Amino acid sequence: MLDNPKLTARQQQILDLIQHAIARTGAPPTRAEIATELGFKSANAAEEHLQALARKGVIELLSGTSRGIRLRNDTVRAINAARGQHFANPLQQATQLFLPLIGRVAAGSPILAQEHVDQTYCVENSLFQHKPDYLLKVRGMSMRDAGIMDGDLLAVQATKEARNGQIVVARLGDEVTVKRLKRTTKGIELLPENPDYPVITVQPGEVFEIEGLAVGLIRNTMLM
Repeated sequence: MLDNPKLTARQQQILDLIQHAIARTGAPPTRAEIATELGFKSANAAEEHLQALARKGVIELLSGTSRGIRLRNDTVRAINAARGQHFANPLQQATQLFLPLIGRVAAGSPILAQEHVDQTYCVENSLFQHKPDYLLKVRGMSMRDAGIMDGDLLAVQATKEARNGQIVVARLGDEVTVKRLKRTTKGIELLPENPDYPVITVQPGEVFEIEGLAVGLIRNTMLM
């Protein structure tokens, strides 16, 4: 990875867009969303800029996923620091967070109950735009196209509120699941980010509660 690589104005614009999207929704934008936001004629133009950012070591691109963009945090912080910009992040100082890793959640019990905590990790809080309260190990590939893979650790901010389009940790019946929230006039849907998985519709009278909001993602190997 390069130390503080120099970006073009357009590359910096795309990097800022990616950072804001992750801070706002918990997931990076698609190529099409980048193209629409910046006025490109096609998603291919966005892809070319993303490839350039990847070559400079600022981001990592995951093949086969529409949202497969990961920020390389050290490089992003170096670039923002060089610009005198802290990206509205009050947690930029290199302090540590002690976050419990939540394993299987028993039906009807609080997600942060002690019996659910497998272990506690110490991580640098500048990895996150918003302070998380716990880590949840991702199981399965239903959120693959948001860049969330089986075995990843999802950083979650405990909250009962979320906006349309945000990635949430939700309790549905006896299960806790990670999905994108969609509220409609007919009710609530939990959307996967993988066409191989079905949309989940919350049925009237079904136990449903938002447990938290995705605010970041780290690889398990980063904590070893």
